[in-house]
Amino acid sequence: MAEGRSTGGLVAAAVVGALLVFGAWFLFARGDSDGGSASGGSGEGCVSLNVTASSEKAGLLGDLAEEYNSGGPSVGDQCVTVSVSSKASGGAAQALARDWDDQLDGPRPDVWSPASSSWAVLVEQWRAEDDKANLIPADYESVAQTPLVIAMPRPMAEAVGWPDKQIGWKELADLAGSPKGWAAYDHPEWGRFKLGKTNPNFSTSGLNATIASYFAATGVSSDLTIKQVKSPQTKKFVKKLESSVVHYGDTTLTFLETMAREAQEGKGLTYVSAVTVEEKSVIDYNRGNPSGDPATLGQQPEPSIPLAAVYPSDGTLLSDNPFVILDADWVSDTKKQAAAGFLGWLRESDQQQQFTEAGFRTFEGEPGAVLTEENGVLPQGPQSVLSPPAPPVLASILKSWDELRKRARVLFVMDVSGSMGQAVPSAGGSKLSLAQDAAINTMDGFAANDLVGLWVFSTGLGPDGEPYRELVPISEAAQTVPKMKEEVAQLVADGGTALYYTLGEAQSDMVKDLDTGKINAIVLLSDGKNEYPQDTDLNGLLDQLQGESVDTSVRVFTIGYGTEADTSALKAIAEASRGHHYDAEDPSSIEEVLTSVLSNF
Repeated sequence: MAEGRSTGGLVAAAVVGALLVFGAWFLFARGDSDGGSASGGSGEGCVSLNVTASSEKAGLLGDLAEEYNSGGPSVGDQCVTVSVSSKASGGAAQALARDWDDQLDGPRPDVWSPASSSWAVLVEQWRAEDDKANLIPADYESVAQTPLVIAMPRPMAEAVGWPDKQIGWKELADLAGSPKGWAAYDHPEWGRFKLGKTNPNFSTSGLNATIASYFAATGVSSDLTIKQVKSPQTKKFVKKLESSVVHYGDTTLTFLETMAREAQEGKGLTYVSAVTVEEKSVIDYNRGNPSGDPATLGQQPEPSIPLAAVYPSDGTLLSDNPFVILDADWVSDTKKQAAAGFLGWLRESDQQQQFTEAGFRTFEGEPGAVLTEENGVLPQGPQSVLSPPAPPVLASILKSWDELRKRARVLFVMDVSGSMGQAVPSAGGSKLSLAQDAAINTMDGFAANDLVGLWVFSTGLGPDGEPYRELVPISEAAQTVPKMKEEVAQLVADGGTALYYTLGEAQSDMVKDLDTGKINAIVLLSDGKNEYPQDTDLNGLLDQLQGESVDTSVRVFTIGYGTEADTSALKAIAEASRGHHYDAEDPSSIEEVLTSVLSNF
């Protein structure tokens, strides 16, 4: 891969509009949703260089920074100290675009290393639209590479020919559209083909997978045109592939953690058939460390069913991990010299070896010793690497994807117990008022023909004393979202928390009218523990949620709101239903968290 702006940077310029629709930024760090330090410390009187890195490599960069600092680097007669903080690429991009706030965003970066150059161009575009000074230099270099792959449980990969044969997006689309499912490969017990894929408006891997699928649909490997994107043949292909998606999301870690858990329970071949991730994630998963954080390596056993990396025969894209020395007024010439020194050191062979040991390829694309077939990857890598399309074409792709993506059927279940009325002085409102604002501000993210409804719960709300009430029956979002906003704005906090009973009833109601052609899900927000004596049976609820097959399950995406939420129960509920738990311990983060939840649809 070439270095600098040519390494995929133009991708992001076209995604600006789509990302702004969601209007939120996300920070995912090492165990801390507000970002965190991967290394730290500054010598008194030294030049302090702050590096903000994407979460999948921040731990490694932090360790390398500590090693670099121990060697006594200097610029002129001044010592240099490098500190590394972790933020997801999208969250850091949003923070830079709107002018970095140290109190809200953490240490202001002198150097930014997102997963892809796409995010750097995105920041440049956003700031230009707001008539702000550009922070992104004309050129920047890569510190490591990793290609997008289709990760499959190894038995499934072997069934389609891995490692000798590399299937492509076309074969996946055919498998996704086949009523035979895995029976076409003599494995009817695996059911239909199911794909895990992140939302391209939030995730680099989701964006790259979407781009690659449009290339595959047209049969070209470069110079994709808007006319080709809009052709009926292309739309048919992409819709067939998207129809196999179990849900979307803003991070591949959701899929990987669930895959590991399902494998431990003997269900590793029924959750998803494939998930689009970076090659490095396959190495991390097979080491028993799906997060890729060096601090957690060795804490969990290796999975009983490892993943195999399939390199699409019809092409894939790369993440180039650029090292962007910001052109900002707070980045002095001395800091730029210090950053250049650190970059040069990172690109030396000893440090590049540490990147390859972590599962990356070098900045020149060379594999390390861990990239082996035994570890689930192929050292030769992809046969065909695609160049991102021109920005107008990519804008057309994202607009087309939004029309073709799998539709959702979602029931919001919202806690309105008395504790929701507690004040949040730092945010200038109550927990309920913050949740009301967040819900109202994010509901427009649904497509007009998604199906959405609203329940609330506490105690004694229903006409016959039920602890819940249906405020807006599930129907097309074009009709229900305006009604939901009106109802949410009028909510009042009162009563106890009938968590288990309400969720059991909601799940039963969703199953009755299950639409297997849609993503069927419940979004459950609660700030407390179950306080309903008539139903205290959590195990019974979990059995109910687990009892459905993967194809007919209603996934529950839980939000633990505030410091008194029953996190343990909410996590168990999410895991039993093959959903995911989200933490909003800080009530002021609820809009960001809710936007993250809605990225699954």
